[in-house]
Amino acid sequence: MKIVVKARHMDATDAIRDYVESKVPKLVRYFDNIQTIEVILEVEADLPKVEIVVSASPRATFVASHRDADMYGCVDQCMDKIAQQLRKHKGRLRDHQHPAPDQQPAES
Repeated sequence: MKIVVKARHMDATDAIRDYVESKVPKLVRYFDNIQTIEVILEVEADLPKVEIVVSASPRATFVASHRDADMYGCVDQCMDKIAQQLRKHKGRLRDHQHPAPDQQPAES
């Protein structure tokens, strides 16, 4: 799994980068086939904004963004949104798998 942390229109501190890099790997709990996670930290209109883009196989991309007064709070809220999307996707994949046929012998 590849993790990329980008900063737009700001300089990201080591503390926020470490915080993001400690939180993001926990997404594997919700879905195993994650290939890349891209976290974009930016400031728009004097408010921090965090966007997380998760690419998973097969051909699934999940995006969450949050804008708030606190950068750490934005990261937490985005993590919650992405986790919810991943759980929902995994549930859909499970529902499409059919149960095994009954192995009981036919009555004569």
